[in-house]
Amino acid sequence: MNKVLFVCHGNICRSPLAEFLFKDMVKKAGRENEFEIASCAVSDEEIYRGTGNPVYPPVKALLSALGISCEGKRARLLTAKDGEYYDFLLCMDESNERRAKRIVGEKNAAKCKKLLSLAGESGDVADPWYTRDFVAAKEDIERGLNALLQIL
Repeated sequence: MNKVLFVCHGNICRSPLAEFLFKDMVKKAGRENEFEIASCAVSDEEIYRGTGNPVYPPVKALLSALGISCEGKRARLLTAKDGEYYDFLLCMDESNERRAKRIVGEKNAAKCKKLLSLAGESGDVADPWYTRDFVAAKEDIERGLNALLQIL
């Protein structure tokens, strides 16, 4: 079982987009039994009194247009235990990777990688929170996910 955790700043845009796109990809490839897939945040900005916010509406709409449901998903914070449990902590950008490594500790820091590094790219996944370009973020994420599926 490959345990994959996608990581972004708030867990309402990029990491849930990666989570649900990858779940859809592995299902279509007939490989869903091989994976456990989730997502989380390195910041608690989208978590209030222990309850995470739902997926950001434009991301939910983008997934819905692809026939993918993210119903019930709420932001959650990365923990040190996640570093023990998951095999891969795939971060959307350099800041996420740096913070994730601090949270999971030195022992599990090597599990933290930028998603696009799997596709041989050094850049970050475009952040639609700032760019408002959700399609560009999706395209970046899909390049990383395609590489991930080939690797595993």
